Amino acid sequence: MPEFDVVDLEPTDHPEPGEWGPDFTRPLVNHEYWEDRSLSELVDAGDTESESGGAEPTIVVFTPMVGSFLATYVWDELAEREWDERAGRVVGITAANPYAVKRFLEENDLPFSLFADPANGVAKSYDVVHDLDGMAGITEPRLAFLALESDLSVADAWVATEWPEFPDYDALEERFGLE
Repeated sequence: MPEFDVVDLEPTDHPEPGEWGPDFTRPLVNHEYWEDRSLSELVDAGDTESESGGAEPTIVVFTPMVGSFLATYVWDELAEREWDERAGRVVGITAANPYAVKRFLEENDLPFSLFADPANGVAKSYDVVHDLDGMAGITEPRLAFLALESDLSVADAWVATEWPEFPDYDALEERFGLE
């Protein structure tokens, strides 16, 4: 029995396959530095060919604030499964400032880059946001995985419907072509 309550999250109107994800510019943070980057620029720069000859999608992962057990667990799981090597590009988005994101990446020795979005505007624009229980005006992204094509169209999406909720990673890898 978990030591916390499982909370049903409100339905969302997040982009579905065939729809377009909004573009944005935020600080993209890695172990060495951060710089303002747009998602469209990153997706376009990350266009890699799959073994079948088509371009691989960029996988965008929304996680709650860095340092939370859920964010730590998800990024550790993706690193252990070597998504950084198996996918064309994997990038995260979290409601944290660049300093916190850089510290999180270093402390957990993660091979990914994450967009710092302290005001949580990106999650709001993708409608994958939820209010933190008992904290008026404080939101964070819900756990969500979107596979985006180079034109920012959504190839596939998985979005949590409760907190905490984790995807079936094996099924997600099959859906995203990472098997």
